[in-house]
Formats: sequence, structure tokens, C-alpha cells
Amino acid sequence: MIDARPAPALRRYVGSYLGFDLRGFPAGVHCGPPGRVLTAVISLSDPLEMAAGVDDGSPVTRFDSVAGGLMCRSVAIHHDGRQQGVQVSLTPLGARAVYGMPAAALAHQLVPLDELLGVLGVELVDRLRAATTWAARFAVLDELFLRAVGRGAGGDRVPRARPEVAEAWRRLVAARGRVQVGAVATELGWSRRYLTERFRDEVGLSPKTFARVLRFEHAYDLATVHDPLPWADVATVSGYADQAHLVRDWREFTGRSPTAWRRGEVLLETG
Repeated sequence: MIDARPAPALRRYVGSYLGFDLRGFPAGVHCGPPGRVLTAVISLSDPLEMAAGVDDGSPVTRFDSVAGGLMCRSVAIHHDGRQQGVQVSLTPLGARAVYGMPAAALAHQLVPLDELLGVLGVELVDRLRAATTWAARFAVLDELFLRAVGRGAGGDRVPRARPEVAEAWRRLVAARGRVQVGAVATELGWSRRYLTERFRDEVGLSPKTFARVLRFEHAYDLATVHDPLPWADVATVSGYADQAHLVRDWREFTGRSPTAWRRGEVLLETG
């Protein structure tokens, strides 16, 4: 796995690139957790087989490239022990610039990337597969995403997000969800209800739910290191009231208990 930062002009919208070439794992289902970013994945080998839920009967769909909105549950990624591709992380506020729509329009969904980017999406897949080095692939991502942003800016097709929503998002992320939504609303000069409505309209989740996702994301990061803390310590460090609180959220966001998740996550050692 190799990561890279996007071009400076993209960093307001695109958080990171990640190239991956995973081999030798047992076949199974990877639990792709919810988090703060919108994720797009372009396969460099066989189509991706994904479902918008784990162990809940969600239909499995094949994608050459896929984009997802913010989620309240993990996605299921079926694999045969090998995956090769590129993952792109977009900020929710970057969805307007890159895709031409607010992140809320994609919430809880998986859609083909070319439905959002059109011919640029087709070109992106073709050129990434033709490239022979990660550096070349990351350069293609920069070029194509800069063109997508430029296309949107040139046509002024989508207005910018409200600055108060952008600031609320930044404060929630900075605090990893450990901040009172009412306090954020007061500081912005809005009521909690008004902030909740505007935030959901832009991001696709309420600020309270987004804060829960951020707290879970922190716990997930702690649980996926090579020498993880005991679950009780993970709960404390990431801001849960106790381990039982962590277990409830873990079940909701992954469809499994923490112990069952760790036992079944075949790609865990990749981080």
C-alpha cells in the first residue's frame, strides 16, 4: 500500500490517494467502515464486488470504479484474497467541486464513478490501468480531478456550501466528534435545529450522527494498529462512556461485535 497527497490546488477537496496491491489473503468479506470522507475506488484488476451493508442482505454489485457517500454503516467488499486499485478520499465539502453535487446527494449510496464524472470517469479508469507506476497513476488522478474541478468552476454549476456548515464540519473533525452540537451552533450564531437541517442538507448526515461516526472512526483507527489497545482502553481514548457503549456503536456501524469483527476481518493486518 502506498499513499500520496494530491496537488495543492486539490487539497481543499481531496484528502488523499491510496494505491493498494493486496495478495495472499484468504478469500472473504472486508468490512469498509464509515468515516469522515467520501471514498472513490478504481479497480486496476477485476471488478469490485460491493454491497452497501454487511450481513444485512444488501445486494452485491460489481463496479469497475465506484463512488460512495457518507455512510452510517460499513460496506461489504467481497474479494478472493487479492485486490489491486486506487482509493481516493474526498471531503464532504469537496463533493460539489469534484462531482458537481452536494455530498448529501450521495449519502448511504454506492454509484459507478462514471455516472458522476461522465467521460472524465471513463478516461480516468482507462489511463490508471494503462499507467505502470504508482507515481504515474497519482499524476493521472491530479490531472483528471483538476479538470473536474475546473469544469465545475468554469460553469459555476453548483454554488458553494454555506461557510457556517463548512466551519461546523471543521470543528467536528478537529474534535473527533467530542464536541456539543448545540455549542457549535451557538458559536456560529445559529440554532441547533437550523444547523442540523443545513448540515444534513449539505453533508447527508446530521451533525450529531456525523460526530458519532467520527468517534467510531477514532476507535477503528486505534483497533487496526499492529499492537492494539484492549477494547476498554480503546473505548476510553476515543470518547465512549464505557466499553458497552463502544460495543453498541460498533455493532451499529459494522454489523458485528468488536470481537467478531476482529476475528473475521481478513485484511486487518494491512491497517
